[in-house]
Amino acid sequence: MALLRLRNAKGANASEIERKIKRGNALRQGSSWRSSRGLVALLLVALFTCVVATWLYVTSLDSDITETLVSQWELVSPQPRVYSVQCSEDYENYKRYPGCTPQKCGRAVTDNVVTREEAQVLRRLAERGLALAGSEGGASILDLHSGALSMGKQFVNIYSRYFGDQISDVFTQEDFQLYRNVRGRIQAVIAETFGLNPALMYLTKPTFFSRINSTAAKTQHDEYWHPHIDKVTYGSFDYTSLLYLSDYGSDFTGGRFVFMDQNGNRTVEPRAGRVSFFSSGSENLHRVEKVTWGTRYAITVSFTCDPAHGISDPALP
Repeated sequence: MALLRLRNAKGANASEIERKIKRGNALRQGSSWRSSRGLVALLLVALFTCVVATWLYVTSLDSDITETLVSQWELVSPQPRVYSVQCSEDYENYKRYPGCTPQKCGRAVTDNVVTREEAQVLRRLAERGLALAGSEGGASILDLHSGALSMGKQFVNIYSRYFGDQISDVFTQEDFQLYRNVRGRIQAVIAETFGLNPALMYLTKPTFFSRINSTAAKTQHDEYWHPHIDKVTYGSFDYTSLLYLSDYGSDFTGGRFVFMDQNGNRTVEPRAGRVSFFSSGSENLHRVEKVTWGTRYAITVSFTCDPAHGISDPALP
């Protein structure tokens, strides 16, 4: 009888232990599930925070842009996209040249003057030339006309003895011929758009390649982002053009060209082979955004109506 009671007691204890074990397993499983659910929730919160932060960042980049005149993904062809603006009085302070001095002013964009393949060739030309030196800051220039090349905090002449025979290894006659052909096509589309006689337009200085990245400025030459008026900065300018050699969004971010109008800012997004051009007076106050990532390549090609300020196409020495 005592043995039977002992067995019953052991059976009762065993059942209790089994219930406790099952309960413990259930609690552990519940705790594990709650931990997993908490982790998923935390990840979702982190993802949402990243999305919001990215949206706020992109929004901040566009905060001063009233209108995008031309996006990078658009193809402006065959005719230029033209935006007319009233001419400023800047040109009254200079001698007027009939058939050239701006009578109608504006800004225009075209993707039908230079091919993307030609832009790639010109970009490689710029990369080879700028590899000879380069600025310590974020902006470097190469001027094939004067020979000016950024080096550290100053400029050197690529055609000087300093570089010796390196120039013939860096540039070819074909490079310079393409450069001249592209310059001629840009001159022609500006003349056609603004109703000018191209024979009365003259290439003027500075006309140069630029390479811009996000490196901090070291000298005032690196501070390319300040608003300015070309006719005020360079009195000889009457028409300004830019040929872009890289793509906004994939080769670099930031670096868009911004026209600063009284009723808002309007931007052109660079695209390799795209030509943007405009009359150079204060009707086209502008700036370039700071490049935040990558490298932006372009050529500034400038024209004057004053033959005294004209320059020749570059040629290898």
